[in-house]
Amino acid sequence: MTKSQEYGEGDATFQAAGGQAGIRKLIDTFFEIMGSDLAYRRIYDWHPDDIEVSRDKLALFLCGWTGGPRLFSEKYGPIAIPVVHRHLGVTEVERDMWLACMKEALAQQDYPESLQQYLLKQLYIPAERIRQACMGK
Repeated sequence: MTKSQEYGEGDATFQAAGGQAGIRKLIDTFFEIMGSDLAYRRIYDWHPDDIEVSRDKLALFLCGWTGGPRLFSEKYGPIAIPVVHRHLGVTEVERDMWLACMKEALAQQDYPESLQQYLLKQLYIPAERIRQACMGK
C-alpha cells in the first residue's frame, strides 16, 4: 500500500491482504478454525458437505470486496449475500460467532494490526446485513 492510499481506496486493501493468494490463505485459516473449534461448530455445520465450494466463494467474494478483481461474479454470477443466507436464521449470536472466528483467522496472518482492525470493522457490515435479512428487518 502506498502512503497516499488508505484501506478502502482502490485496491489498497486487496494488496495489503496479499492479493488473491493472501486472501485464500486467510479463508483457509478461517475455515480450519471454524471446522476445528467447537465454539464455531454451529456456523460450520451450516455449510454444504463440499466445504471447498464455500471456501472458494468466500475467497472470491473477498477479492472483489477488498478492491481486487471481481472474481466471484465471473465464476458464480451476481452476489446477493443477505438473500442467500436468509434461510439460516442468523441472529446476533451467529453474526458475532462468525466475526470472532474471522478475528482469530486475521490474527494468524502476517497482517498489520491496522489492517486486521479495518477488515473486522468492514466485515461487520455484510454480517449485520445477513442478520437483518434473517430477521426480516
